[in-house]
Amino acid sequence: MSESSGLTNRYAKALYELAAEKKIVSKIVKDFQEIKTLLENNDMFMNMIKNPAISKADKLSSISAVLKKMKVDKLTIKFCGTLAANGRLNYIKQIQDVFLSLVSKTNGEVQAEVTSSSKLDKDQQKQVETAVSEATGVKKISLSLKVDETLIAGLIVKIGSKMIDSSIKTKLNRLEIAMRGTN
Repeated sequence: MSESSGLTNRYAKALYELAAEKKIVSKIVKDFQEIKTLLENNDMFMNMIKNPAISKADKLSSISAVLKKMKVDKLTIKFCGTLAANGRLNYIKQIQDVFLSLVSKTNGEVQAEVTSSSKLDKDQQKQVETAVSEATGVKKISLSLKVDETLIAGLIVKIGSKMIDSSIKTKLNRLEIAMRGTN
């Protein structure tokens, strides 16, 4: 286990235990989903987190102000503040992933990350949930949806360390490699 992996596990476990004690795990999950969206859609905010030239104090005040405006729980604000104060804010995405995995395991859920070429409607999401449920034997499925227009069509489904790639992009890449080999 790498140092960062151990570190992210410790932070995520500590947050989970505090949230469970206060019975606000679902609120923290919602907060983390909002923060994840912010990080994915705001390059300036992500650059601030990763920039070593910005002091811990400046990062702390910035993230606290943003999270207060987002109206996240006080525990989420304190937790992110602790990460900033300890110079660990750049691990927030990994900590979120571990935290969400802990929540899923506790709830008997399987988390599946689904990447598609366009936004999936409710029926398509239900079909993916059903397929993942049948493949894993688990009834509770939590989908994390992403859109990658370069896929052309099809899906990429990641469950833990397993990945199923049925995208047209991958099929075309394989065809190209096969055709190069026949010359």
